[in-house]
Amino acid sequence: MADITRIIPRWIAPVIPRETVLENHALVIKGKKILDLLPAVEAEKRYPDSHPVRLENHLLIPGLVNSHGHAAMSLLRGYADDYDLMTWLTDHIWPAEAKLVEDAFVYSGARLSAAEMLSGGTTCAADSYFFPESTARAFLEVGLRSQITAPIIHFSNSWANNEQNHIDKTRAFINWSDQQELITAGFAPHAPYSVSNSGFAQILDYAADTNAPIHLHLHESAGEIQDHLSNHGCRPLARINELGLLSPRLQLVHMTQLTPEEVSLIAAEGVQIAHCPQSNMKLGSGICPITTLAAKGLNISVGTDGAASNNDLDMLQELRSAALLAKVSENNPCAVDAFTALEMGTINGARFLGLEQTIGSLEAGKSADLTAINFNDFSSQPVYHPISQLIYTATAQHVTHTWVNGKLLYDNQQFNYLDTKQVRADIQQWQRTIKALK
Repeated sequence: MADITRIIPRWIAPVIPRETVLENHALVIKGKKILDLLPAVEAEKRYPDSHPVRLENHLLIPGLVNSHGHAAMSLLRGYADDYDLMTWLTDHIWPAEAKLVEDAFVYSGARLSAAEMLSGGTTCAADSYFFPESTARAFLEVGLRSQITAPIIHFSNSWANNEQNHIDKTRAFINWSDQQELITAGFAPHAPYSVSNSGFAQILDYAADTNAPIHLHLHESAGEIQDHLSNHGCRPLARINELGLLSPRLQLVHMTQLTPEEVSLIAAEGVQIAHCPQSNMKLGSGICPITTLAAKGLNISVGTDGAASNNDLDMLQELRSAALLAKVSENNPCAVDAFTALEMGTINGARFLGLEQTIGSLEAGKSADLTAINFNDFSSQPVYHPISQLIYTATAQHVTHTWVNGKLLYDNQQFNYLDTKQVRADIQQWQRTIKALK
């Protein structure tokens, strides 16, 4: 039983079954998979030669799933704060990216993001950015599971020179990703204002042929709606519907501007929703009506967005923001409770990515993607309800251990396989380069 590990925390929240917290239990992993979840005394008898990992003040949960981000943009964290969405993009981010974005920039930013996420308990992330191969290389180096897509847009950049070139390169990346155990891939048409009808039609055909997801920013701000009405004579969702994109394969990000009719439309089609509360609040973009959408049966997951508009990738704080924003926007303290928030960051994120049979809950046969949170410090005491404590008190700084695919990558707040000194030196070099742009 040398390859069997027996983790014995104070509490275990398996997520499935719902609203369950186990005490005096052990999670047993063998190789890459969860083997068993049972009372600690029985686990010691059944697996006497297993390697014990005792976490006496910890809560063990499934690894967190970040359902939307732009990892490379961590190098632009704090570069342009306190602007509305379109000013932020057109006057600051896009001009900087035009000068910076290349293979090395994307690799360095993605590696920084992967390290930040892993140390904060995130074991799987959805990402969309240019040079997806570079993001993949960085994520694989750190050990993060991921869905990686590339933005498809109609204007040229350093990665592709037109919309068709973006589509062709994305197809090649999807074919490459099929050989990678920890990576899935898909299409990411950026937004209705940056993709043509013919581009959307091609993406829809290719996605259907390959069963690939389509990851799309939609209804992110009131300005986007008004501009689309002026340019196309309809709201963005109406155009997306007319083009035939609405389906369970479609991953919609933000969705802050919705009419009751639009809610009914997307509910009927069973699309996936990624809620990014902190980025939407910071950019003044609006509020996604997540409880209304969930009541219609839609799957609601949570993403941080990029660190350039958040400004961190702390999923625990993101889940807290999602819960609190729902409560205050609806004047209802029960709108999103702690267990529901945990589900949004675990099994719902797995469903969003089509990985619910692999990750998202602590069940025998699933991949051993796990996160341990320490409740020993004064800010976490006393503990009456571990899940409430997790959502309303914990941050990334409380995460001590992270496993991906059964491999302990982050051990007692130390990386087991990452050269952190080299990563820090690389970040400092990029900071000097980026500061020179101002």
